[in-house]
Amino acid sequence: MAIRRIVELGDPLLRVISGEVTEMSAAFSTLDDLRDTLHEFQRVQGFGRGIAAIQIGVAQRVIYIEIGGEVFELINPVLTQMSDEKFRMWDDCFSFPNLMVELERSESVTLRYQDRSGEWHEVEAEGAFSELLQHEVDHLDGILSIDRALDRRESFMTRTQWLRSLEKNPLRTS
Repeated sequence: MAIRRIVELGDPLLRVISGEVTEMSAAFSTLDDLRDTLHEFQRVQGFGRGIAAIQIGVAQRVIYIEIGGEVFELINPVLTQMSDEKFRMWDDCFSFPNLMVELERSESVTLRYQDRSGEWHEVEAEGAFSELLQHEVDHLDGILSIDRALDRRESFMTRTQWLRSLEKNPLRTS
């Protein structure tokens, strides 16, 4: 268990496609490190809900999420369904925490994953949880939210400016 350095935008490691976990025990220390790193990021930055293994330099298909009072340890996650209905939102990322990106995500998804014992589970998610799952699975495929920006000119702003825009227009979040 350790707090790990978060890989930042520009590091080619973020573009690596993560490999499947074939031995469940290989993911245990990664999950523990993801949890500890998430908690430290939350302490320092004041936000954060999930992190993918590649963001700490481990090219395994592993994600750790805390949302709505629940913990999700996702090994070999696969999005099996994504709704055609989309919503717009401003996304951020641990790998570039001061940059906000406007993009679209599916309103709902279904995700299959394995737990620490290797058992398969399925979770259906909507709204914020759906968006988070899509964001983290993208990381495992070497895709960043900047790749999904709605346009190149108007879809980026700093976190400070985004917070200012919320003060002026609180509905701008999605």
